[in-house]
Amino acid sequence: MNKVKLNVLGISYSQTQSGAYALVLSEEDGKRRIPIIIGGFEAQAIAIQLEGLTPPRPLTHDLFLNFAKSFGIEILDVQIYKLEEGVFFSKLRCDNGKKEVFIDARTSDSIALALRFGCPIYTTNEIIEKAGIVLDVEEGEAEATPTTEEPPKTDTESEALKHLTLAELNMLLDDAISKEDYERASNIRDEINKRS
Repeated sequence: MNKVKLNVLGISYSQTQSGAYALVLSEEDGKRRIPIIIGGFEAQAIAIQLEGLTPPRPLTHDLFLNFAKSFGIEILDVQIYKLEEGVFFSKLRCDNGKKEVFIDARTSDSIALALRFGCPIYTTNEIIEKAGIVLDVEEGEAEATPTTEEPPKTDTESEALKHLTLAELNMLLDDAISKEDYERASNIRDEINKRS
């Protein structure tokens, strides 16, 4: 895997999906960002760790950390290794001192665990090329959160889709599928496939 190290930049409320959040990862040695749509529970688990808060009772990810540490298991790193139809695939690289094992995990859970174990997060150049967006931020300005404006649903929708980034198209695809608007999802998927 050609590794590109990522950092967690922050979380914002998703403007495309009700009740969802956008987790933004940033390339450590570059300007590209990867927005990933995650659920509310996962967003809470990540936000609590980012803020350095300690809940009165362990959350699921804290329980996993305590369990793993009790049995001498470490997470060495998180690898976001595949992006397919807007879904990011991740695995945890674990070690118990005798054996190294890869465990499949949802990306949102992987990030929550990476923050708790203090381990690095990696992806590939290919995924950064597909899903990365560049935000031009002047020094001194507040960092903008990536958003996607839903193009109007007209006869020229395919024309509007041509002007969006792959990350924006993937977010719109997720939104169209969740609303069961399969015709629109098909148009968005076709535009994504044209760029592959």
